[in-house]
Amino acid sequence: MKRRYFLKTGLALGTATLAAGCGNRSGEPPAKGHEATDSANGTWNIPEFEHAEASIDELQRAQTDGRLTARSLTEAYLARMDAVDVSGPHLSSVIERNPEALSVADALDRERKERGPRSPLHGIPILIKDNIATADRMETTAGSLALVGAKPAQDAAIVKRLRDAGAIILGKTNLSEWANFRSSHSTSGWSGRGGQTKNPYALDRNPCGSSSGSGAAASANLCAAAIGTETDGSVVCPSSICGIVGIKPTVGLVSRSGIIPISATQDTAGPMARTVSDAAVLLNVIAAADDRDPATARSARIEDYAANLDANAMKGARIGVLRKMFGSNDNVARVMKEAVDAIKKLGAEVIDPVQIESHGKVDDAEFQVLLYEFKDGLNRYLASLGSAVRCKTLADIIAFNESNRDREMPYFGQDIFIQAQEKGPLTSKEYLDAVKLCRKLSAVEGIDAIMIRHRLDALVAPTTDPAYPTDLVLGDHYTGGGTSTLPAVAGYPHVTVPAGFVFGLPLGISFIGRAWSEPRLIGLAYAFEQATKHRTAPRFLPTVLGVRP
Repeated sequence: MKRRYFLKTGLALGTATLAAGCGNRSGEPPAKGHEATDSANGTWNIPEFEHAEASIDELQRAQTDGRLTARSLTEAYLARMDAVDVSGPHLSSVIERNPEALSVADALDRERKERGPRSPLHGIPILIKDNIATADRMETTAGSLALVGAKPAQDAAIVKRLRDAGAIILGKTNLSEWANFRSSHSTSGWSGRGGQTKNPYALDRNPCGSSSGSGAAASANLCAAAIGTETDGSVVCPSSICGIVGIKPTVGLVSRSGIIPISATQDTAGPMARTVSDAAVLLNVIAAADDRDPATARSARIEDYAANLDANAMKGARIGVLRKMFGSNDNVARVMKEAVDAIKKLGAEVIDPVQIESHGKVDDAEFQVLLYEFKDGLNRYLASLGSAVRCKTLADIIAFNESNRDREMPYFGQDIFIQAQEKGPLTSKEYLDAVKLCRKLSAVEGIDAIMIRHRLDALVAPTTDPAYPTDLVLGDHYTGGGTSTLPAVAGYPHVTVPAGFVFGLPLGISFIGRAWSEPRLIGLAYAFEQATKHRTAPRFLPTVLGVRP
């Protein structure tokens, strides 16, 4: 979640000792590497990485040809983490490494020799967000010390699909704690367990959230690709700000079972990768029906999203420009003008502007829905962990945080948790009315209405503004731009692709469509990506460049 609801304030940093966690361990976070001293000119003693910017297809072909093994690739990414995440720029994007990654890689190498690869992800190292359950030696905590040691009984459905496809779960990524649904004064990318994730383009800037670590790690080449989750903005915002591709699927395309929840109506996992092609390959694996998630029963999925990677997909398309969502930044407007011009040159018919009348009117109703659904969903998730977990309800988590303010609430509190705890059941009239209003404003009178009226294939706008400075005192600084809310509330697909830079900071363009339109959006995003080639690897500068772009 991106925090948009309240003014930001701060809390003082405490130093008391942490009490025992709600899991079955001490609650202490894993050991971190030493903080590196920032280089004055943004250069670091980072070894050259031979797999920098390599695509999943390139890494797969190298393994097939015998030029690379799953083990050597896994070792290379682990060494890259040492150089970039623990030392040097010290991104703090990976909250925990999989201690079994190398043994899994060895087994996959043997299998490749004996029977060939299982899928395009065979032997490919992937990072996943720390709110996605793994029934192994890793933790699943949503970044909170309260859940250290609370072991899920089984993998999340998408983790099982990744493992079955031969992917190597390299580790868990840091995130905005509780997927940024704890405090209205939060700082994106910070968790009690993992500390503050940095933006790899300018280390004093924020990576956005809540899938902060997934965005930063994929951008910094710490993995082949990553998985994030989104309720409202948590895949597309860090993807845009960290200069990568993010796909927020239609709700129900990807199972949510085993993912620590916020919202039954808005939650989804999604791929985060350096290219549209890699994101599509990842989506092929994680998109599937699941009996544990009834929302997937109505899915209109296809077998191969990568089949829609068409460089000519923009020809004849009708694209609506959501100019009201551009914000007020002149530099953003410049980048978006260039992006829209590129779309026209690719042969699309551009309708500029189009206006969704309900834009900006859904926030209050959305927040009410999320408060109700978070309490209900989290209590159900905690109950599924069984007797081993000490925190069995949201109320228990609130009490844990109060008992450990110095480590869990040094900068911001838990006012959203408290508001959610005060809510009643999902049969409450307030909740039912809010759900109905959200559907009306976001879908029926929102995205559906405008796309039907203008016969559109997609809507476009800047995904969000460029990265703001990380501020642990005042919290996040959103400046008015952003397109995530309407497709998030509607449960509709949203794809972001690099569109350019503002003072060296990446800016993404969003392609938004109606339910189950992922194939079309992926094709349009790919056509734009191939024509513009804006993706540029980060340089880990200490701050922003002094000149445009």
